Amino acid sequence: MTTEWDAGRLDSDLQGAGLDTLAVRAGQHRTPECEHGEALFLTSSYVYRSAAEAAARFSGEVPGNVYSRYTNPTVRAFEERIAAMEGAEQAVATASGMAAILATVMSLCSAGDHVLVSRSVFGATVSLFDKYLKRFGVEVDYVPLTEPAAWQAAFKANTRLVFVESPSNPLAELVDIAELAQLCKAKGALLVVDNCFCTPVLQQPLALGADIVIHSATKFIDGQGRCLGGVVAGRAEQMKEVVGFLRTCGPTLSPFNAWLFLKGLETLRLRMQAHCASAQALAEWLEQQPGVERVYYTGLASHPQHELAKRQQKGFGAVLSFEVSGGKEGAWRFIDATRLISITANLGDSKTTITHPATTTHGRLSPEDRTNAGIRDSLIRVAVGLEDVADLQADLARGLAAL
Repeated sequence: MTTEWDAGRLDSDLQGAGLDTLAVRAGQHRTPECEHGEALFLTSSYVYRSAAEAAARFSGEVPGNVYSRYTNPTVRAFEERIAAMEGAEQAVATASGMAAILATVMSLCSAGDHVLVSRSVFGATVSLFDKYLKRFGVEVDYVPLTEPAAWQAAFKANTRLVFVESPSNPLAELVDIAELAQLCKAKGALLVVDNCFCTPVLQQPLALGADIVIHSATKFIDGQGRCLGGVVAGRAEQMKEVVGFLRTCGPTLSPFNAWLFLKGLETLRLRMQAHCASAQALAEWLEQQPGVERVYYTGLASHPQHELAKRQQKGFGAVLSFEVSGGKEGAWRFIDATRLISITANLGDSKTTITHPATTTHGRLSPEDRTNAGIRDSLIRVAVGLEDVADLQADLARGLAAL
């Protein structure tokens, strides 16, 4: 005889729990097997006790699993954990960070709507808005992230959504999220913040007034460069629309990747603290080196938004950029001279990575767009991993010697 399962004491009481506890335990609902670790549900579909139960699930009359394109227990555990950590009512997981952005805009905007985007966003994000979303009648304008007056002037009567990265990739520019959130509310627009670089450990945009937060879980949430994924979090009203897009269009996160992200979240704070400490040390060291013309890192007192970073973040992150003498040729010589750091455009890995943004992450942008975004040919980006800082410094010294 089939009976309903009651987890009872087997599930953790998380009332009033802190962020570190939520990162380890939120979202887990134990099965009748009483597993301690999170269960991995590798199934595409689900069975029902009767035709009537199946009909009720498919119609949404009764909540529960229907099809793993949009309902899967492992994915749901990841969604619930992120929502708890970000202070969101609901989160929706997607196949990648770019899929998270696409799902957000496609589910919340219509033809004729106007979207404002910070000028210093990831190159693929620009391509998404310019090459694809504009085709469907979404009007897009770009605004300098750090200029409040420019944001004020850019709003139109049909502005539906504002999308920003803060900190930005790769120049670590910031926007005052609370200030921009107030402006968006006054104008009737939704504020979406890409929180990939900070994670909920270092920054919580929803607590600052943002409406929606987006992550590329591929980066620090995974933390070891193993898999792709994204997530959108915010109020249930908007997330219901994102779920509808996911159900119909299918940019689905795999259960296995969700399971890896759950394990990544357990160590997220420890890793981010180590990332931040090493990045700070390297940024301070690079700032003193001949051949380095400028270092971009919000942890430096020389950064124009250092005080804002201290106010709205709990740490300065793992990503730093710097310009070297010799333009593109100098930057390439520097990169090619390294022997420990990985030459790859990914970031958020336990392994430190180095790349030339102008010819990789932002290479598909026009020269004019790169100039507007501040991506010079002499710029190098380093995403600091978890290696010994002295070893990383020695490897960067090889690059400096090549200049």
